[in-house]
Amino acid sequence: MNSSSLSYILFEASIWVLPVIIAVTFHEVAHGVVANWLGDDTAYRLGRVNFNPLRHIDPFGTIVLPALLLLIRAPFLFGYAKPVPVNFSRLGHPKRDIVWVAAAGPGMNILLALASGLLVHLAPFLPGLIGPWVFHNLENSLIINVVLAVFNMLPLPPLDGGRVLVGLLPLRPARALAGVERWGMFILIAVLFILPMLGRELHADLNVMAWLIGWPAEKLFEWIIWLTGSSGFFG
Repeated sequence: MNSSSLSYILFEASIWVLPVIIAVTFHEVAHGVVANWLGDDTAYRLGRVNFNPLRHIDPFGTIVLPALLLLIRAPFLFGYAKPVPVNFSRLGHPKRDIVWVAAAGPGMNILLALASGLLVHLAPFLPGLIGPWVFHNLENSLIINVVLAVFNMLPLPPLDGGRVLVGLLPLRPARALAGVERWGMFILIAVLFILPMLGRELHADLNVMAWLIGWPAEKLFEWIIWLTGSSGFFG
């Protein structure tokens, strides 16, 4: 491998790895901060309200899952970090506060996407190769944070959207939905991998996750670049 190839690989890795690390770290910290505001300091006591990304890496969700999606050439790429521990019984109003704690992570991703859309205006003023490097980081940050926000708001526990829905539903259906959480990861794996594989055998498009994420993520992306005036950079 020559030096130019190595430089290209390092450049490509850096413009994806940094935005992913920032997105998942801030996402998890947001959960812990809001939980603490609302009465549960579990994450603080366990040292998880921490911007050190090593405290949040999940071997499957942060490393294996994105690698598998790359290998199967999925039309989208995402992962997740180790969930911040929250003791919902310690919250002041558990059923109401679970909504705020769960929504804090995707909310942080939307704030990061908005920040990326605003900061991209500064990239042309940076010298030399720093400008393109910063631009690509911000571009990927916007994409990654939008996809993470939409994915995590899917109404399936243990995703944040599932917990938001548990907090909003009446008690009986909320308990039923909460009971799905133990199977949630298996359902996600089936939808992510098994259904698309089955679809290829049947010559049918069974990529349900792409349907569920694609359109909302596209619309959220368009709204953010309009709001931040950055459509000229991403057009």
